[in-house]
Amino acid sequence: MKIIFFLLFFLSALNAEVHNTDIAPFVESKQFGSLRILDQKRLDFKAIAGIKFSEISDLAYEQKSKKLYFVGDEGKLFVFDALFGKKIDKLEPLGSVRLTKGNGKAFAPWQCDSEGLALNKKGELCISFEGRAKIGHFGENGRMIDSYALPLRLRDPQNYRSRNKSLEALAWHPRYGLLTVAEWPLKQTESKVQTVYALQGKTWHFKAEAEPKSAVVAIEVMDDGNLLVMERSFTALFEPLVVTLKKIYLNDCAAKQSMCRTEVLLKMDSHKGWMIDNFEGLTRVSNHRYVMVSDDNDNFFQQTLFVYFEISD
Repeated sequence: MKIIFFLLFFLSALNAEVHNTDIAPFVESKQFGSLRILDQKRLDFKAIAGIKFSEISDLAYEQKSKKLYFVGDEGKLFVFDALFGKKIDKLEPLGSVRLTKGNGKAFAPWQCDSEGLALNKKGELCISFEGRAKIGHFGENGRMIDSYALPLRLRDPQNYRSRNKSLEALAWHPRYGLLTVAEWPLKQTESKVQTVYALQGKTWHFKAEAEPKSAVVAIEVMDDGNLLVMERSFTALFEPLVVTLKKIYLNDCAAKQSMCRTEVLLKMDSHKGWMIDNFEGLTRVSNHRYVMVSDDNDNFFQQTLFVYFEISD
């Protein structure tokens, strides 16, 4: 009887799609300054409604409906039923769609690199793209309803350091509306000075992290109206992968050309015991609580990691 029980347990584990994991160094506490890791999962969904679940770029959570949206590279959108308490209580896929033009036709290959995801004040999907930089408003059927006018500096593709380093991050601010950040600072800008752009025209500047090629990969608005920023530094296979979560004090940064005050909340370094992957997505799920996700690059040797954490005041 015991053999049958363990065999069934083993088979269920093989078929499981959400696994416990631990990305933190071997320490007793999961408290790191003001940030505490609450739960950690590895997502092994092969396909959802016929679309391969891979290369996840960003997240957005609708608290009333409990829907968690994942956007993936190449114009893929996944919807989950998700509940967050002391732990991740529920994470079940509901469906998926491919992002298309308003007429239902597919985007050209250079137009469908979806990277940033946010919900506007009406709970509608907003998605930013690399390649040909744009921000679109989409329905849950995946069709683009309309596009947003970008600030002048973000409209010209020649202003970006490369087509693959454009509108990586997106968030909705209750005061300033949609905010976006290019992965790397624009040309004719200091390489270590990053800029947050409000589509309404306001800008804020902050210092990028000291690690080589530190790039902004996700942003989210915090409870106090300031900005949570995720930066990632990767230079080579055997060099450290470093992911930083930092707070940008937008509220204290009134002057147009001043540098905003920043505070590093957590620095995860693969050479210092952190079992991390290519983190790219970030969203707020309740007061002071967030989740982040990694992009597996559709690579057998990488993982989709999903981490639930809390930031205290």
